[in-house]
Amino acid sequence: MKNLNIAVRSLFKKGRHNGMKIVSLSVGLSVALVLIAKIYFEQSYDTFYPDADRIYRLTESFVTADGSGDFPQVPGAVASGMKAEVPGIEEATRLTYIAGEGTTFKTPEKERYFADYILMADSNVFDVLQRPILLGNPREVLARPWYAMVSRSLAEKMGGIDAVNGIQITPDDMPGMKLTIGGVFEDIPENSHLRFDMLVSMNGMNEWSRTNWVGNDRYLSYVRLSPGVSPESLKPAIHEMTLRHIDQEEMQKAGVELDFFMKPMLEMHSGSSDVENMMMMLAVLAFALLFTAVMNYILIAISSIVNRTKEVAVHKSYGASEGNIYSMIMSETFVHMMISLLLAIFIIFLCQDVIEDLLGVSVANLLLSKGAWLLLMICAVVFLLTGYVPGFLFARIPVASAFRNFRESKRVWKLGLLFLQFIAAGLLVTLLMNVIRQHQFMIHDDPGYAYDRLAYCNIAGLDSTNRSKVSQELMRMPEVEMVSTAYALPLSGMSGNNISLPGSEEQLFNVADQYWVGNDYLELMEIPVIEGRSFTENVAVSYEIMVNRAFVEKIQMYANWPDGPIGKQIFITGHDQGENVNAMSGGYYTICGVYENYRIGSLARLDDRPSVLFYSSTPLSIQLVKFNTLTAEAVDKVNNRLLEVMPDRNETLSIYSVDVVNLYRDSRKFRDQVLVGGIITLIISLIGLIGYTNDEINRRRKELAIRKVNGAESFDIIRIFLKDIMQIAIPAVLIGCVGSYFISDYWQEQFQEKVSLHPMVFIIGALSVWVIVAICVVYRTWKVANSNPVESLKSE
Repeated sequence: MKNLNIAVRSLFKKGRHNGMKIVSLSVGLSVALVLIAKIYFEQSYDTFYPDADRIYRLTESFVTADGSGDFPQVPGAVASGMKAEVPGIEEATRLTYIAGEGTTFKTPEKERYFADYILMADSNVFDVLQRPILLGNPREVLARPWYAMVSRSLAEKMGGIDAVNGIQITPDDMPGMKLTIGGVFEDIPENSHLRFDMLVSMNGMNEWSRTNWVGNDRYLSYVRLSPGVSPESLKPAIHEMTLRHIDQEEMQKAGVELDFFMKPMLEMHSGSSDVENMMMMLAVLAFALLFTAVMNYILIAISSIVNRTKEVAVHKSYGASEGNIYSMIMSETFVHMMISLLLAIFIIFLCQDVIEDLLGVSVANLLLSKGAWLLLMICAVVFLLTGYVPGFLFARIPVASAFRNFRESKRVWKLGLLFLQFIAAGLLVTLLMNVIRQHQFMIHDDPGYAYDRLAYCNIAGLDSTNRSKVSQELMRMPEVEMVSTAYALPLSGMSGNNISLPGSEEQLFNVADQYWVGNDYLELMEIPVIEGRSFTENVAVSYEIMVNRAFVEKIQMYANWPDGPIGKQIFITGHDQGENVNAMSGGYYTICGVYENYRIGSLARLDDRPSVLFYSSTPLSIQLVKFNTLTAEAVDKVNNRLLEVMPDRNETLSIYSVDVVNLYRDSRKFRDQVLVGGIITLIISLIGLIGYTNDEINRRRKELAIRKVNGAESFDIIRIFLKDIMQIAIPAVLIGCVGSYFISDYWQEQFQEKVSLHPMVFIIGALSVWVIVAICVVYRTWKVANSNPVESLKSE
């Protein structure tokens, strides 16, 4: 306690640089602890479910002539079939999406609310994915067609848990569907791979879909195994079930092998390659920040040895042992650590909105969870490191130092610590430059279609007559150049269907099926037709199909079309045409044209399958608007017109270019994380550099004065310090650049297309760090280089 009192009283003593130590440590802790908490949070996904280690998600495995793959959804009959026929499966349930993020719905009083993700679910869903039930019995509510359960937060927005019971609602995108709320469940936590605000009874889905064994694999299916049962032990029973229900002869004719297996729910999120990549990068960033902050604290503490030598020697003269000195330094470190930690917590909560934007998780969920124990352990390790090294060095100061002018510099320690800090600074600065280049490349790369003047809105809730009215009204506006409609946008992930040739039931390969587009779609998107022609428009039923260049190249492996693809017929599953249906439920279509390849998805999640388009004269669910000039005023005018045409809907335009940027929000967030980490690491390193330079100036003040008396110029004095620092800064930053190269290369593996890691980027990054270091040294030594040497000698 005595040492703690002394430590508190010495906080503002001159020459100890306590302020610099505390501020740099608190800033480093605030960012590093948040990043470490994020890493823990990502690894904690779905652990809140009871028996989470026994819950598995069913996955479909397929092999075709085109290759093999896995799909995380299965047909409707699989889950219930496993429950009935595979011993060892305790419970099984299914869900399927019917509405996405930000879906709007209204009550009979015309009040509108938002729900993030609406799914259909079996009545036993909460027997597997257990959550507290606040109102209603799920087995009763979800057994009734078109009954629904909502989350606590959604119920509270609508007036309270009891107030929502029995309310009828209508989703805007599904005007014919009336849902009755009959129950409320506790909110799904942020660390869940499957989140939803509303569940609707699965009994609203048609019976064929729920009992089908092949195709229509739209169901998220989960099983809970009996205690002690492993997935491997169930494989034979699952295979026998598959043989009983799926016609293997028909599958062989189609050239398809199909099987089902289980993936641990605990790996659905944390086991993905994207998450593993992110965790590795965040770990590097957190380590660099924390390491720099710790090294800087130790550096400044060691630098104060010169000023505290006599104090420590006097303590020893009065009988203090090395243990007593060590305890004194540890007490000081403890006080500094507590203040730094409190300041770090203050910084975190002060910047919680920024943190939530960067990391996508609330501060409360990051810090006020089981991961808090890990953060406390990290703080304990930091305390031991920052206290042990200075304490060890202070305890070795000899008693004789009280009676002579002690000038031991500990330069090896100081330069070594600076060296490590410069490595971290060089690594993060050059890593930041590569991340920025990759991000800029992705958002500005040409996807193969034009979107700079493009906007769109969802009109799925309107009938075909009103959809046509929307298009006609928009086309009359002088701000609008063209309009069209589409079933899906190239930004989105596409469904997959299989291609067959007439006379054969073998499925050759899978395509990205964009389904239907309306009049002038290719012209509006400025997608070139490189062979044949575009669709014949304004026909009630079209049997034409357009394919991309990659499709033509792919089908040449299977078809002998010496005169090209135009006029040839193909089958495609999922597109039936009455009597013209082959054994795998596909219809035949005539290829009328070939369009140039364009990107579907993003560079981070690229769908590189061949693609196809179909035509529909009936307006589709996505209204596309191409402006003459895209301005805020023009967008406002179109939004106002939409409100006039659709008074019951609050639809506004989404700007396509904004959505393109949002495709890479994970990259942007990582860029911002590295930016924050790089700046803080550099600042902490410069604080340590300034502290080291101050210490060297004080230690060598007499030497510098004598040099000036003997004719040394100001530049000569500055050069002494510059040479001293740059001898360690140059190799340290180069080592950091080498580390940055490998880390950047690892990070870029997630992208299909990437910028080259050009040597000039690392050269510019290294030069930037060296220049900043040189400026700091010159700034700090300028005054002493131009001071009167007589004054320095007097002070000695």
